[in-house]
Amino acid sequence: MLRAVDAVARGAAQNALALVRPPGHHATPRQAMGFCLLNNVAIGARYAQRALGMARVLIVDYDVHHGNGTQDAFYDDPDVLFISTHQYPFYPGTGALHETGIGAGEGATINIPLRAGVGDAGYAQVYADVVWPAARRFAPDLIMVSAGFDAHWADPLANMQLSLHGYAHLTRELVAMAGELCAGRIVFALEGGYNHDALGNGVLNVCYTLLGRDEIADPLGASDWLEPSIEKVVDDVRKLHKLV
Repeated sequence: MLRAVDAVARGAAQNALALVRPPGHHATPRQAMGFCLLNNVAIGARYAQRALGMARVLIVDYDVHHGNGTQDAFYDDPDVLFISTHQYPFYPGTGALHETGIGAGEGATINIPLRAGVGDAGYAQVYADVVWPAARRFAPDLIMVSAGFDAHWADPLANMQLSLHGYAHLTRELVAMAGELCAGRIVFALEGGYNHDALGNGVLNVCYTLLGRDEIADPLGASDWLEPSIEKVVDDVRKLHKLV
């Protein structure tokens, strides 16, 4: 993880994907939990700040579970903006809309709790209406991504409906954000994913995007479920965080 952050921060690499195992975003500063022993992204973000001069780090988490450990690590830090999309209510029980940070970090945690069944259209709307404006306002020096593929419709442990094409869209949006806001500096770290085809092809699509290639591998296709509306939660997040 640290080598990936170091290479991107120092300009030796434009971007990076850290295929770390075990995943990390549930691990808090004080304990392991949820398959996670060390919080890889949190460690990488703090290293970028303290050792590499990256003063402001944006962390975006698109794993289906809320990254409670990452939130805990930076809950009072105004220089790390943490944005999480996650199925809610769901494990680990955190990530409610009102969890926005404390003290100097108030407002630097943006939780977007989504009901089961949200898929490609809903996630694309969240990125257009919440993630992009929040990222532009924050103006990061580095973007880090907790890349979990368990929001895919075929994942056995969750109930979201993203396809591999939908995941690829989110990845491309994040890479575009890095290009606009921080000279392309972005580091992805692997989180969850429990369907091997969704996980393997999701990782492959991240690689394609980071290499500037247009291919999207999607042998599983799209879900045929009707997505629920997310207008209210998007509106609530935008109002709460003054993105309107």
